[in-house]
Amino acid sequence: MKRKLRVGVIGGGIGGVALGGALLQQGFDVRVFERASAFGEVGAGIQVTPNAVKVIRALGLMDRLEKVAFRPQAIVGRNGITGRESFRTPLLEECPRLYGAPFFHVHRADLHQLLASLIPAEAARLGVSCVGVQQDAHSATALFDDGSSFEADVIIGADGVRSNVRAQLFGDEAPRFTGNMCFRTVVPFDEMPDFVSPDSSFWLGPKAHVVTYYVRQGRAVNVVAVVETDNWVEESWNAASSREELLAAFQGWHPNLIRLFERADSVFKWGLFDRDPMATWSQGRISLLGDAAHPMLPFLSQGAAMAIEDGYVLAQSLAAHGDDVAAALRDYEAERLARTARVQLESRERGLTYHLPNAFAQYKRDLVYAFKSYLDPQASGIQANWVYEYSATAFAPNALVAA
Repeated sequence: MKRKLRVGVIGGGIGGVALGGALLQQGFDVRVFERASAFGEVGAGIQVTPNAVKVIRALGLMDRLEKVAFRPQAIVGRNGITGRESFRTPLLEECPRLYGAPFFHVHRADLHQLLASLIPAEAARLGVSCVGVQQDAHSATALFDDGSSFEADVIIGADGVRSNVRAQLFGDEAPRFTGNMCFRTVVPFDEMPDFVSPDSSFWLGPKAHVVTYYVRQGRAVNVVAVVETDNWVEESWNAASSREELLAAFQGWHPNLIRLFERADSVFKWGLFDRDPMATWSQGRISLLGDAAHPMLPFLSQGAAMAIEDGYVLAQSLAAHGDDVAAALRDYEAERLARTARVQLESRERGLTYHLPNAFAQYKRDLVYAFKSYLDPQASGIQANWVYEYSATAFAPNALVAA
């Protein structure tokens, strides 16, 4: 009987558990290592766009996703001060028709729980941090802070923007602070309020923007508020902020936003960091996934989606190539490098577009939005139709081999 390929996944965030689940469905011997003592994610929302939904459906989690998520009507651009609408991209009916899957808003913890449900207890090891990796021609080994190690055929670093695995492979260069900081909060409601529309709303203003949308089937509103700053802010999901600090940063913005911010109890903040696209993610039997490979700004709402896509493609490539790890990692990169690099770079560009510093520049931008919306609403606003139409589930590694 042919031996199962053994894979170690370093990091149990969304990308790590998505990869682990996809590998287990392919019959691999998998271990997922997470430094936290329990699987979990902090309280924040996430936009699960059609490209990611296709993978979640292929993993057998679609019904459960629908039970915890919210389906927005549209992506809507608004002036952050006046509230004037600058673009509207329909989603509810259009996404299944155009892209083959719906668009969802979900609480990050709910999405993580769904994906982590694919990982049985015996396939996970919690409370350990990877401090190094090493390899030879026949195996790769992860080393942990408790003195233990794990030998495998393949090691994948899914350990975030400050990845220890990446540092071991490519050097410990710090990510770049982008000059942006972000406030996050989730505001619960007993009933959907009339001052928050059932959309993904992009409120655009000078040197700042706010995104609001419902999660948990409309029982809470997620807020992402980004402002430019000269001051470095700790890169963390749980650096404490306050309602007062959030309100002060957006003084004079639209009353609907202020009403929402006034209801925020727990507010967090962090600095936004990214890196330039890489030429390769792999060395020998070790590779990277998600933010460890391609950290990106959140302005296309694709950080988690790219990691989910990575995990599915990598699992398919490893399954197709058997013991030939080099070929599997080669085809994984051939499928993913160009796509994730484009998303990284266009996410940066969107940040500049959202934050135009004066009224005249904003007026010209909004005219372009209006013209593009007239021609094709899916190609206006954040212009992510090319992102949504992609399907990782259509990846065919054998076709790459044949080529």
